[in-house]
Amino acid sequence: IGAFDSPFSHRAEVALRLKGVPYELILEELHNKSELLLTSNPVHKKVPCSKPFWLAMWTDGEAQKGFMKEIKENFALLEAQLEGKRFFGGDTIGLVDIAACGFAHWLTVCEEVSGVTLVTAKEFPRLCRWAKEYASDEKVRACLPDRAQMLAHFTANKEMFMAMAKSMLPK
Repeated sequence: IGAFDSPFSHRAEVALRLKGVPYELILEELHNKSELLLTSNPVHKKVPCSKPFWLAMWTDGEAQKGFMKEIKENFALLEAQLEGKRFFGGDTIGLVDIAACGFAHWLTVCEEVSGVTLVTAKEFPRLCRWAKEYASDEKVRACLPDRAQMLAHFTANKEMFMAMAKSMLPK
């Protein structure tokens, strides 16, 4: 069960592809959750998201500055782990690469729609190189959502994303 624009469902799909495990991808519309999705995640009935990242992209003012600082500190940790390596674990894609997939394909779309730049090649050169290499891998590329479709989706839902982010802010 996944959504075309979700890095979380992409993680599962890439892991299955890399391991050669056959699967059937069932795409969901998250604003209209099916019974299958609700029974598969019965506790929260929600799809996960990375709160600091979400808040850095879709809020403004002082709150956004604080979340951007936190995100950049986390990106610096990832940047350091890539020194002398093609991927986080070495020469091949592994679990950490899959976990960080949102950076590789989704970040630039979110940056473009929100008008917020979190990463530059000057600030994080290894991370930017890694993102290109990850996204260009044949098995990864086969299950990445279309960028134009993602841009259209995120642009159409920008106001909703901003409202959701504001509702997550500490009171």
